[in-house]
Amino acid sequence: MSSIAASPSFSGTASALRRLYFVRFAFAIVWALVMFTTAANLGPLAVTLLVLYPLFDVGAAIVDARSSRATGSPALLYVNVAVSSITAIGVAIACASGIPAVLRVWGAWAIVAGAVQLIVAVPRRKMGGQWPMILSGGISVLAGASFILGAAAPNPTLTNAAGYAIPGGIFFLISAFRLGRTAKRRH
Repeated sequence: MSSIAASPSFSGTASALRRLYFVRFAFAIVWALVMFTTAANLGPLAVTLLVLYPLFDVGAAIVDARSSRATGSPALLYVNVAVSSITAIGVAIACASGIPAVLRVWGAWAIVAGAVQLIVAVPRRKMGGQWPMILSGGISVLAGASFILGAAAPNPTLTNAAGYAIPGGIFFLISAFRLGRTAKRRH
C-alpha cells in the first residue's frame, strides 16, 4: 500500500465509506426481497419502493460527498444527487403510465448513476476497495440498457429491477470489507 493510501484523510474516508457501504448493502438486499414480492404489478407498495430506492441513493450520495471531501472533489456525487432526485420524481410520474414507462426511467437512471459510480471509483482506487464499485458501475450501465430494451417486452415486469439491487448490494458489501484495511490504518 502506498503512503498516499495510508494517509489519515484516506483512512478516515475509507472508514466512513465502509460504514455507508454496509448500510447500502443491507438496504439493497431488503429492498430487493420486498420488491420481488410485488414485481408483477404497480401496486402501492411497488410504487413506494420504486420511488424510495433513488431517494435512498440521494441520501447515500450526500453522505458519501461529505465523507470524501478530503480525498477529492465531490462534484460528481452532487450530480448523482440531482439525477437520483429527478429519477424519484420521474419514477413517480411514470408509475401512472405503467411498467414499461417505469423501466425506461429506471434504465436511464441506472445508466447515468452507473457511469457516475464508475467515474467516482476510478480515482479512489488508491484508497482500496474500489474495484467492486468500478465493476458495479459498469454493470449498472449495461443493466440500464437492458431495462430500456425490456420495456418493449410483451408483458414486462419489475423483476429485473428488483434483481438489479442484489448485485449492487453485494458489490457494496465486498467494497466495505476491502476498505477495512485502509480504515484500520488511521493515524
